Formats: sequence, structure tokens, C-alpha cells
Amino acid sequence: MTELRISAESRDLTRIERIGAHSHIRGLGLDSSLEPRVVSEGMVGQTSARKAAGVILQMIKEGKIAGRAVLIAGQPGTGKTAIAMGMAKSLGLETPFAMVAGSELFSLEMSKTEALKQVFRKAIGVRIKEEAEVIEGEVVEVQIDRPAVAGAASKTGKLTLKTTEMETIYDMGAKMIEALSKEKVQSGDVIAIDKASGKITKLGRSFTRSRDYDAMGPQTKFVQCPDGELQKRKEVVHCVTLHEIDVINSRTQGFLALFTGDTGEIRSEVRERVDEKVMEWRDEGKADIVPGVLFIDEVHMLDIECFSFLNRALENEMAPILVVATNRGITTIRGTDYKSPHGIPLDLLDRLLIITTQPYTEDEICRIIDIRCQEEDVEVSEEARHLLTKIGADTSLRYAINLITSAALACQKRKGSVVELRDVHRVYTLFLDVKRSTQFLMEYQSQYMFNEPAEEEEQEEPSAMIS
Repeated sequence: MTELRISAESRDLTRIERIGAHSHIRGLGLDSSLEPRVVSEGMVGQTSARKAAGVILQMIKEGKIAGRAVLIAGQPGTGKTAIAMGMAKSLGLETPFAMVAGSELFSLEMSKTEALKQVFRKAIGVRIKEEAEVIEGEVVEVQIDRPAVAGAASKTGKLTLKTTEMETIYDMGAKMIEALSKEKVQSGDVIAIDKASGKITKLGRSFTRSRDYDAMGPQTKFVQCPDGELQKRKEVVHCVTLHEIDVINSRTQGFLALFTGDTGEIRSEVRERVDEKVMEWRDEGKADIVPGVLFIDEVHMLDIECFSFLNRALENEMAPILVVATNRGITTIRGTDYKSPHGIPLDLLDRLLIITTQPYTEDEICRIIDIRCQEEDVEVSEEARHLLTKIGADTSLRYAINLITSAALACQKRKGSVVELRDVHRVYTLFLDVKRSTQFLMEYQSQYMFNEPAEEEEQEEPSAMIS
């Protein structure tokens, strides 16, 4: 059988964080007994839904749930996506989490079932174990010799490492110096260097430098200085997804295909070969399969063909936990003339554990607005906060949250530092909510293009023609 290729670099991508709609979510906000805290980890309210999600999460971590599906159902703006994001954060980076909106499947240049297969396999992880030669020790000194004339020669240097039993000086080339600079390695750090790839991993700060705690900050991780030899054989674990292995083995350019974006359709023969090899590694103890979580938002946008695929896919032994969300009531199943709760066929609905979310109270809306103001670094006066809360209760939470940034810009324009009542009032008059927009449309509908005439106008036209 042809050897499968796996690159450890596939996970080494730079993460770019930005302020998004759910960037304040850090977890589900549960204590050790899975009881939801009132406000914790960015989550507010929805105590019963969060507790149910916590139970599901615990079963995932213990490996007691597989091939199951969870439906989060509720009105728009009641925290369905926030709960799914909280589950992803609580699982950590080791557990794969893939997210897709139902409408996305119809805009991709591949079949719907192929798109679903790809996101399914993105949610299944493979933890591959192998032994590697590593150099592990505490950094004593980093000495870099820069050339006197720019461009005359590459930078060189020396790296001094020590354990509790020995100390050695290593010569460094330009690549090693660049890797040290990238990891911001300095004297007192405990690092591990993979001899084969030259990859440097910062393990933490040596306990001998614990007096620098105040200077380093509370996030600093302190570790013991390694003992024994500097060079040793260690078990290294690489975490990749089945989809990443599929892509690497279906393209001639190897793992670089992961960066092209256009993976295209992957042949079933490639997937079968990958599955066989992964099962072989598992039987030999070289790898573990980690079923992750696949979150499909707007699940009502899927059609009957997609639902049939999901029903079959959930029966696979390597299937991830499927979490779907919808804000629809009893509606038509796409691709049929039949109506069903949430627009989901009854045979799939029967497989689902259903979690419901409730509308937020005014007090919960106020707390969410406080969290969003902190996340967006916007200082808001007490009166402005009360007005935003009232707007959120009367219109929608999403509309109120959108006004925070707009009000902050209005405040900046008048050279202010704190968002006040007049800033919120100004943006409230500039940007309409759904209710006011509908009223405006009803008032001026006759002036819009392709406007359907009212029934009274349709009845008047024939009578006018007769006269």
C-alpha cells in the first residue's frame, strides 16, 4: 500500500483574532458540578440550555457519546450560536470543532454531499504518536553575532542550554536564530528543539526565575528545569484531522494544498485508503481517533438529500458529535411539500437531543451589553447603558449590540471619551431596526420599484375601466 503523507506543519497556522459577534465567549460558564453560573466566561442566562450542553460536553470528553446529534432550537437572538461556541471553547484545541452554515453548502463549487463529507471529516481528529530526537533544556544565554556590513553574511550565534546535570553550547545558523526570534525565546525559558525539523517549542519559564513573576505577569507558566541528558528521545504527538490527511494525499503538491483553499472533490478511493491506514495505526497503538464536534447553523436550509446523508453518516463508527441550530418553527422541509417541526424530517428529528433557548430578560440584556462594551473597549455612561438595554428589550439584542460601536464612533467625532445618551440617540435615529424599517416601507411602498399593488387598488382598476 502506498505510504500516507502527514505533515505536522498543517496545524501551525497563525491565528488571527478579531472582535466578532461571539469573540467574548470563553466557555459555557459552568462550575465543576456542571451547574451554570449566572455570568461566567462571557455567557449570561440560558441556564437550563447551558446545563444540558454541559452534560453533552462531559459525555464527549469521556467518550460516552458517539454518532449522536443535538438540536439547539430557539427564537432569533437567544444565544444558540453562543452555546455552540461555548462548547467549542470548553473542548479545547485538542478536540476538533468544525462549523458551517446550512446555506454555505449550496454556494460551494461541489456537490452538497461532498461538502458535507468534507466538514464531517474536518470534525474527526487523529492523534498520531511517534518518537523523535529532541533537545530539551533551560536557556542560559542567547548570543547572536550580526555581520558588520549589511548583507555581507548570514547571522550566526551560540545558544547555551542546561539541565540539572549538564550544560552545552550549540552553534546556530540563520534559520535557528529566526525560529528563536519568532518564539521570543530569552534567558530563563525552558525550550524543546525537534532535531529533525528544527521546530522550537517554548515549554515555559524556569522556576529558578520565579522571582521575575511580577515582571512577567500572571499568565506566565513556570516549569522545572529538565534533568538528565540534554538530548533525549520523546514521544511527540501530532494532531491532524481526517480531512487534512485526505487533502494531503489527494494532491500532488502535498500539504501545500491546504493553503490553496480550492481542495475540490476528493475521490472516494483516497478516503478509503486513508481510513484503512488510520485504522491500522490505531490497532498498532500509533494513533488515536478523536471524534470532535460538527456544528451546522441554519440547519433548516438543508434539503431532503442532505438530511438523508446526515442520517446515514451518523451511523458511521467514526462519526463526530453533530450539533445543529435553527430558529424556525413548523415549516416546509426543503425539497419536499411536507411540513415538519423546525423543517427537519421526523426520522432525523427522532435521533436528536433537543435543547431549547428562551428570550433574554431585560436584566440579562443589560449584562450582555456590559460584556460587549468591555470586549469592544467602549466606555458607556449609566444612562446610555439603560437606553441600550431598553432598545434591546423593545427591538432585538443584536440591534442593540450593533449600536455600541456606532455610538462609540459618534462619541469620537465630538471628541468625547464616554458614550453618552445623545450618542446612542443619534445612531438610533440614523440606523433603523426591523420594526421601524417595516413601518417606513409600508408608508412609502408605492414609491418603490416592483411594488405589488394593494388588493383595494386591484379592485378599483376594473371598475374604473367599466365607467
